[in-house]
Amino acid sequence: MQALYDIPAPAKLNLFLHVTGRRADGYHLLQSVFLLIDWCDQLNFEVRHDGTLSREDLTWPLPEDDLVLRAARALQQATGCRQGAHIGVAKSVPAQAGMGGGSSDAASTLLALNRLWNLRLPADALARIGLGLGADVPFFLGGDNAWIEGVGEQITPVQVPSARLLIAKPQAGLDTSLIFSDPRLKRNTDLAIISGFAANPYGFGHNDLQPVAQRLCPDIVHAIEWLASKGLKARMTGSGSAVFAELPHAIDTQDAPQGVLVKECGSLECHPLKGW
Repeated sequence: MQALYDIPAPAKLNLFLHVTGRRADGYHLLQSVFLLIDWCDQLNFEVRHDGTLSREDLTWPLPEDDLVLRAARALQQATGCRQGAHIGVAKSVPAQAGMGGGSSDAASTLLALNRLWNLRLPADALARIGLGLGADVPFFLGGDNAWIEGVGEQITPVQVPSARLLIAKPQAGLDTSLIFSDPRLKRNTDLAIISGFAANPYGFGHNDLQPVAQRLCPDIVHAIEWLASKGLKARMTGSGSAVFAELPHAIDTQDAPQGVLVKECGSLECHPLKGW
């Protein structure tokens, strides 16, 4: 095998996100449900026999040393693999949206190169490599929608009813570290249980990061208000700035606020690469 093309890297939504505490080392304790959606980046991989890793940006420019290259390098270092790869990245999922685009790209890179380089690492070994790249990467490697706890490392698969969703992403993005360092962030939400979520999966809980994010990025408020004008109850995903709402019927989106990217998506039952 010399190449793999059109490898999907799906985004995720946080159906809720509670901050339940903070560890002595400063890391925050969270509870959330991550839902995979059919808004995907696409990646192409071609073997290089000189051991070099190179990347081609097929849509918009990416940082020089992004998570795709870091994931490929981490896999080389963990296995001693002497092969390299040329990776084409067609981005679609926006950055600084709270949708895990970079982490998903990293996970799909680990899965694809594990196969392309014939490394045959088991899932737990890939997850350990992925955790070193970012807290969300093991989720995308796991393949299932999941209940997330701890600092993001405790992953329990859950079933979520299928739904259509409308996502509104303001042009401005948000730096996650600014939100988690804000003294006004609520850090003591009571622990929830999976059965409580299961009774109302698209209306359960809230996003503790949203009030801080809205102060930092007022465009989030405008996006939520626009969705409310359509009869949709929206909330922010992750650390934002994207917001989403369950979409029970089609609506006209031509009057969306200026600069807001609007996309209708569907939930996924599992990751397209589950089982790789």
